[in-house]
Amino acid sequence: MTTILFGQAPLSIEAIMAVARRRAPSQLQDDRDYRERIARGARFLDSLLDKEGVIYGVTTGYGDSCVVAVPLEHVEALPRHLYTFHGCGLGKLLDAPSTRAVLAARLQSLCHGVSGVRIELLERLHQFLEHDVLPLIPEEGSVGASGDLTPLSYVAATLCGEREVMFRGERRQAADVHQALGWTPLVLRPKEALALMNGTAVMTGLACLAFTRADYLLKLASRITAMNVVALQGNPEHFDERLFAAKPHPGQMQVAAWLRQDLAIDAPTAPLHRLQDRYSLRCAPHVLGVLADSLGWLRGFIETELNSANDNPIIDAEAERVLHGGHFYGGHIAFAMDSLKNLVANVADLLDRQLALLVDVRYNHGLPSNLSGAPAERAMLNHGFKAVQIGASAWTAEALKNTLPASVFSRSTECHNQDKVSMGTIAARDALRSLDLTEQVAAATLLAANQGLWLRAQARDARPLPPSLAVMHEQLLMDFKPVLEDRALESELRLCLERIGNQHWNLFDA
Repeated sequence: MTTILFGQAPLSIEAIMAVARRRAPSQLQDDRDYRERIARGARFLDSLLDKEGVIYGVTTGYGDSCVVAVPLEHVEALPRHLYTFHGCGLGKLLDAPSTRAVLAARLQSLCHGVSGVRIELLERLHQFLEHDVLPLIPEEGSVGASGDLTPLSYVAATLCGEREVMFRGERRQAADVHQALGWTPLVLRPKEALALMNGTAVMTGLACLAFTRADYLLKLASRITAMNVVALQGNPEHFDERLFAAKPHPGQMQVAAWLRQDLAIDAPTAPLHRLQDRYSLRCAPHVLGVLADSLGWLRGFIETELNSANDNPIIDAEAERVLHGGHFYGGHIAFAMDSLKNLVANVADLLDRQLALLVDVRYNHGLPSNLSGAPAERAMLNHGFKAVQIGASAWTAEALKNTLPASVFSRSTECHNQDKVSMGTIAARDALRSLDLTEQVAAATLLAANQGLWLRAQARDARPLPPSLAVMHEQLLMDFKPVLEDRALESELRLCLERIGNQHWNLFDA
């Protein structure tokens, strides 16, 4: 695959995901001009120290303590104190792809050359990615401004040979891994701990993961909807191209086009049971289209943040200025992730309603109760997808509950210095949880839809499936056999979730 280059050129969400999933090699920009650009910032800081200049976080304390001067003889010790007192994270540890995404996001930000760090720091951060040395980062403890201080302290500390990392499948002391790889742990220079920690890398890395999953979920939900239109003998004319020309939201039109493609809408259709299907089928392009239309601006917010310098202060070596500001504030990511929670939960709700139609003999147009494939003499014993539908309802309810925006819960912290904070990392974690839940609903509805297609195929007058749905149906039957007699479906749901996580099925090219 194409090598991902960390440096002055912008990176896409897909590039970060390629690194996070270890699907592409990466390099650090290494030409002479670039190395000089990075070195110039560090030299400028050193020159200010020689002149005893006042620089936030370099010759002063941190946060509210910025009014406290740090004598020059203690300046070298300040970076270690910063990552040490922030070593108070709690909660679950970030998994491996999330950790790689965080490292990649932080590296890309520092590569802009306005953070006052040495090239050696960028090289070691890249070596962590290259050798898959993953700091163990607790996911809780960030309010999203001054950036992701506490979780990123675990990155700074492990670069210095402190705390723990995951390496070759084992939890190990960072110092031991440095020794095993022949590395000398870094001693961070003035401003380098602040540059590592005072930014939005955790929320941005997690946002890249969330975006990628939501993009695939959109396509999967469109495919599931097409399967359910067939299983429920729905009206494919709801997705007519001329109809959507009258209300031309681009994402909505795209989803309708995918449905037409899957349903082979120009082919002869069976007689219709009803003129208008229920909203969860008829309005699927309108529900999913909101997510489709939102992905563009979500990408813009995430990639702008990814390709920005977001620490404080900014070091402008060219103009020999230190610019004190608030680029660590994660408001754009917070809003993007709060919005994504809403978008994703609506997908869960849509699929949950489709599943409710599938299992109910009042609405499923002749399918057996709860989609059970049991023969008549055993039908009274078997309950098919009844409990799966209950589970999907529970997962949907939790996803909907989770739509409460995190960004409105700003808290005044740190002696009222950080008196307006973004909560961006909490919003990103919430978005990932909402995706977990919605993917569970998608897995349940996908297996039920496939069961519905199989049951329809048993009828004497069964019509052949449109080509793309026939391929999907056969692929699913290889892993998930029809439910004839009740069986525990947990393992199959988990396998389906694994397939979704790996983006196993090729869905649509667009």
